[in-house]
Amino acid sequence: MSQVDFYILPTDALSARLDFACKLCEKAWRLGHRVYLHCQDEAQRSELDLRLWQFKGEAFVPHDHAEQYPDAIVALGIGSEAGEHRDLLINLGGDVPAFVGQFARVAEIVVEEPAIRLAARERFRFYREQGYALQDHRLQRL
Repeated sequence: MSQVDFYILPTDALSARLDFACKLCEKAWRLGHRVYLHCQDEAQRSELDLRLWQFKGEAFVPHDHAEQYPDAIVALGIGSEAGEHRDLLINLGGDVPAFVGQFARVAEIVVEEPAIRLAARERFRFYREQGYALQDHRLQRL
């Protein structure tokens, strides 16, 4: 059963979710984990793609679109499958993806924006009802 971590950020800025996803992704990648970033739609994936190239001045996180390169160490996907990825799922979508159970760890990133918080509560409820190990991390600053 996956470990699910909810990261609650102290802001209502939607862009903070993508910035934090980049930081979390880089940390996992540097530790040797394969990362699948599940995006809400193509627009969000394009924005995340750009941020992964630029979020740090001295480095970038190598990544590819999951549909084109399913074996990528860091994959950005919008589909209903995550291929062979098993390590870390960073879920930026509004729902729990059907493939969530194949991952050892799941990260949910929440900001203070009402629609994001409501969707996160529903996902939390789902995970709890399914018996996932849950942990929340309330960040004091970004």
